[in-house]
Amino acid sequence: MDFGFVLSQILTGLSSASSLFLIASGLTIIFGVTRIVNFAHGSLYMLGAYCAYTATESLMAILGSSLGFWVGILLTAVFVGLIGLFLEFFLLRWLYKSPELFQLLATFGVVLIVQDLVPFLWGGEDLLGPRAPGFKGAIEILGWSFPRYELFMILIGPCIWGGLWLLFHKTRWGILVRAATEDRETVATLGINQAWLFRSVLFLGAFLAGLAGALQLPKEPANSLMDINIIAEAFVVTVIGGMGSVTGAFLAALLIGLLQAFGILIFPKITLVFIFLVMAFVLMIRPNGLLGKYQTVETYSKQNEGPHDLTFITLPRIFITLGVCALLPLGLGDFEIFVLTEILVFALFAFSLNFLMGFGGMISFGHAAYFGLGAYAAALMTHHFQAGLPLALFASPILPLIAAALFGWFCTRMSGVYLAMLTLAFAQILWSIAFQWVALTGGDNGLIGIWPPKILSDRLLFYYFALSLIGFVFILLYKITLSPFGLLLRAARDSSKRLSADGVHVGHLRWAAFLIAGASAGLAGGLYSFAKGSIDPHILSIPLSVDGLSMVLMGGIQTLLGPLMGSAALTFLKTTVMSLTENWRFFMGSAIVFLVLVFPRGLVGSLIHVFALRKAARSEKTERSS
Repeated sequence: MDFGFVLSQILTGLSSASSLFLIASGLTIIFGVTRIVNFAHGSLYMLGAYCAYTATESLMAILGSSLGFWVGILLTAVFVGLIGLFLEFFLLRWLYKSPELFQLLATFGVVLIVQDLVPFLWGGEDLLGPRAPGFKGAIEILGWSFPRYELFMILIGPCIWGGLWLLFHKTRWGILVRAATEDRETVATLGINQAWLFRSVLFLGAFLAGLAGALQLPKEPANSLMDINIIAEAFVVTVIGGMGSVTGAFLAALLIGLLQAFGILIFPKITLVFIFLVMAFVLMIRPNGLLGKYQTVETYSKQNEGPHDLTFITLPRIFITLGVCALLPLGLGDFEIFVLTEILVFALFAFSLNFLMGFGGMISFGHAAYFGLGAYAAALMTHHFQAGLPLALFASPILPLIAAALFGWFCTRMSGVYLAMLTLAFAQILWSIAFQWVALTGGDNGLIGIWPPKILSDRLLFYYFALSLIGFVFILLYKITLSPFGLLLRAARDSSKRLSADGVHVGHLRWAAFLIAGASAGLAGGLYSFAKGSIDPHILSIPLSVDGLSMVLMGGIQTLLGPLMGSAALTFLKTTVMSLTENWRFFMGSAIVFLVLVFPRGLVGSLIHVFALRKAARSEKTERSS
């Protein structure tokens, strides 16, 4: 291989690493101090590119091409930093003590809002910014041309890392930030104003995101997909380096940048998920990343203490709920019955996720993997082997069960964001397989003609078939939740160390929960493939996993009927808002943010909380009267 070509690829990887470090450094700084999982960090990056387009175009006409461009870049970074302060003041400061799920969904709501605001302000077309003055053209390196601006970007990364190192090690503010990263409670006892400390960190993180987006403008046009395209890579770099470690993020960015530069040549068919494969490999060896600190598992449930519906839900009430579901489709048309069927299917999907999170304390960002595997198992049995519906539905939980056994073995050894990101990595790997294995899965076109037999071809009959099967699984999961296994699982969620001291193998409990959740989600996927009649790789993608998280949140974490209510609420929002306006993302994102802030217990959880308060008030009144 030509040495000049190898050197060119190394330089390309280093330039990519600098860009990744700029966006990931802000993300890891924010998480290290505030513990906020900021999914909207990619939106700040995108706003940096769009604002830089406006700022540089305007200032270059006033101050000249050279000075106007660089002043525009700097002002853009400051402006995006102020947007970060605005986001902290109105949203993030209310989520500091919330679990990762609430933070993820609230900031994902911000992503949806920004995705509609950007076309409204700048239009829907890609915007190509000006070239960087002084860095136009290319230079020749051993016979290969290399852009001058890429060399400039290679220098930016180490300069930013060095500046951050000096800031955190040689200034009083930086020392306080490092102390807050290690132990926020001790910093608070010393009388340090944590509110201002957190806001300054949010400003710095947003500043770096805006700077990264602005510096990306000469390389690629600003477009409305920049946020989604970059946030996954930024999270991967942050997790590989270790959440909260700037040096770890720098090393991870170098690793990912160089591996991507050569991986696309050596393994071109896995480029879509190459970084997720690297992340999964690193986390299997070092569960807390390269330079990350150990995280305990005992944060989720303690932040969600409150009433749940386990004491309110009984078998008679479950049968009454199923009876109401049986009466709902009477007199409705085929489309309305299909929507009700979809609600039931996604309710089972959401309950399987809630079983894992609410009762097991394990957050999954990639639960769509098991739903999609179940759907593909049923579709492949029907499409390639001409199997009937019973055999196809029997296969639908088997493949996810095998995947859950494999993935869960690694995931249950981790906790917090590391566990969640590893589940996301596995889901993305499966999505890539479904997307690229065209001969088996149909690729992006998917598989069509997955219909139930004639006896169930009527929408109403299939609805009752799905209701019967889902009702049976729901009752089974209800029994498991109240069984000794369910009690031990909740005990492991609340205090794993104490349970381990009593001789219980917590890892085996969580692994079994992964198996149950994976098989249940797979069955929901199998029913979905027959209800819709076709499938494609979208059912393995990140948006479907976020939909599952949204359903759990809307209904209520740690509730049994919450997933059903959450599925109905999200489906209603999608079918109504999307049909009424083109700006459905803005309204959907606003609704998600509103639910997180105003109804953190969800619909069912809030009702139960009200009933519990009334019951406590009546009991207190009775005691006083007696």
